[in-house]
Amino acid sequence: MPIYNAGRYLRPAVISILQQTIADWELIVIDDGSSDGAADGIGDLRDERIRVLRDGLNKGLAARLNEAIDLARGSFFARMDQDDISYPGRLAAQLAMLERNPEIDLCAVRCMAIDADDEPVGAMPYALTHEALCAKPWRGFYLPHPTWFGRMEWFRRHRYASPGPYFCEDQELLLRSYRVSHFACTPEILFAYRVRNRINWGKSVRTRNTLLGLQLRHFDFRYGLYAAAVFVGRIAMDALNALAQNLGSRGFHRHSAVAIKTDEKLRWREISNQLALTGKRFE
Repeated sequence: MPIYNAGRYLRPAVISILQQTIADWELIVIDDGSSDGAADGIGDLRDERIRVLRDGLNKGLAARLNEAIDLARGSFFARMDQDDISYPGRLAAQLAMLERNPEIDLCAVRCMAIDADDEPVGAMPYALTHEALCAKPWRGFYLPHPTWFGRMEWFRRHRYASPGPYFCEDQELLLRSYRVSHFACTPEILFAYRVRNRINWGKSVRTRNTLLGLQLRHFDFRYGLYAAAVFVGRIAMDALNALAQNLGSRGFHRHSAVAIKTDEKLRWREISNQLALTGKRFE
């Protein structure tokens, strides 16, 4: 879990790992030169499985992930972001999938998107099998980066490009490796992925432009045309969202394409409440 100015979200993110249904894990928290002191806020979560590393430098996500790959002592490597929440059964489900299917290198889990106030706003797009995940690579790979869980040898063989491309570290690695790898996703929602309430237009355009550049390096002419068409469509949708945002509307939220069932909302509320209760016990 590389962190940078994680603020109030870091504590529940770490507690969500403490609440996993499997106990044989280590959590490597690498502070990438934060100035907000958020890492100090988890100092009371005393657990020998948690390692907090700080060197005062700001190296970027990709460099920190490669450091974690080198430091990790397990047979598997899992990702987690500083402001998201892993459901209690997340790691157990992914471990079981990899143990049952030795051909799978990397698996993700389905996600519920939550806002800054922990309210569910939609379910993220997903695909379950390698064939479905890679059927249209010009659209990107629906493998949410914070949910990755894979074999250590896969991560050490491919590693992250460093310095990482602008907010595209995950897609770059997948583009480079998908033809010689096997991916999958668990069928149930096991993760809460935090999204921002407002679109940062400049960041969105730069990220999409970076991804298109990466795709054009890996694709033939036909796939390149498809990728360019997707780029234009997504820029147009971002513009519509930004306009709606400025007019005071919620816009066309990209994470609401898959409706959330009532039982999933209730499940998330139970998990959120349990996190809060656990956090208070450490205070």
